[in-house]
Amino acid sequence: MQIFVAGATGVVGGRVVPALVAAGHDVRAVGRTPEKRHRLEELGARAVEVDLFDAAAVRSAIGDAEVIINVATAVPPAGIRMMLPWSWREMDRVRRYVSANLVDAALAGDHARRVIQESFAPIYADGGDAWLDDSAEVRPARYNRSVLEAEAQADRFTRAGRAGVVLRFAFMYGPDDPVTEQLLDGVRHGWFLLFGTPDAYGSWIAHDDAAAAVVAALDVPPGTYNVVEDEPMRRRELADGLARKLDVNPPRFLPGWATALGGGIAATVARSLRISNRKLRQASDWTPRHPTTLDGLEAIVRG
Repeated sequence: MQIFVAGATGVVGGRVVPALVAAGHDVRAVGRTPEKRHRLEELGARAVEVDLFDAAAVRSAIGDAEVIINVATAVPPAGIRMMLPWSWREMDRVRRYVSANLVDAALAGDHARRVIQESFAPIYADGGDAWLDDSAEVRPARYNRSVLEAEAQADRFTRAGRAGVVLRFAFMYGPDDPVTEQLLDGVRHGWFLLFGTPDAYGSWIAHDDAAAAVVAALDVPPGTYNVVEDEPMRRRELADGLARKLDVNPPRFLPGWATALGGGIAATVARSLRISNRKLRQASDWTPRHPTTLDGLEAIVRG
């Protein structure tokens, strides 16, 4: 199968590309720099240089690709900048314009039959202890409303008689990831550095499991799927479990006023989200390697 990948050198795309190549697909992958394109070629893909904001260039670049995978993002660096709403403007731009350009290009020809669009599961409204599936109410914050615009592009592709797939990824973690390192380092120093109450649920997914879900999405029916671990954990359960793995005392939680000061971004992180992955598991053979966040983080701690 001929597949075009936007966001091919990111934390998810960088794992998707070698998996697709290993499965025997002909992969064209976007790399913004000579170094990244060289790396893509080493992985067995055909590297493409294209400005994803240039609609005409995108139409030319996708060629006769049968599947378009869009995992392009512009996540701000970890740290205080991530808490500033204006730091997400480039991410908004990517979701609004890149997703539209790719779908426009796919619809302009006859070859593309499937579009896979990344999205963000924590746009769901706080669900307390209830399980949440893709039909649950969404309540994006001002800084990430563009998620719904990107999802609408995949839906537009489906309404045109083809297959649009939306993958709502949970919060992600993995080795060599700055946010993951900050979380583990915080527990080592006595603090659980996530907003929200101890009894709230959090839904996460490891980078490798997220990439595996993208590959699985090649064969699922059109629609929206949550990409999360099997068993979301309460924050206290995760915090205490990490403390045991790190052989330190149980950490303290951030005070409630810290969430208030953090604005919409902190409020999003603080939500209780017990998100279900049942739909994706029933539609494919995908299953996360790590059933819980604690399992995945323990693997990182062990090295």
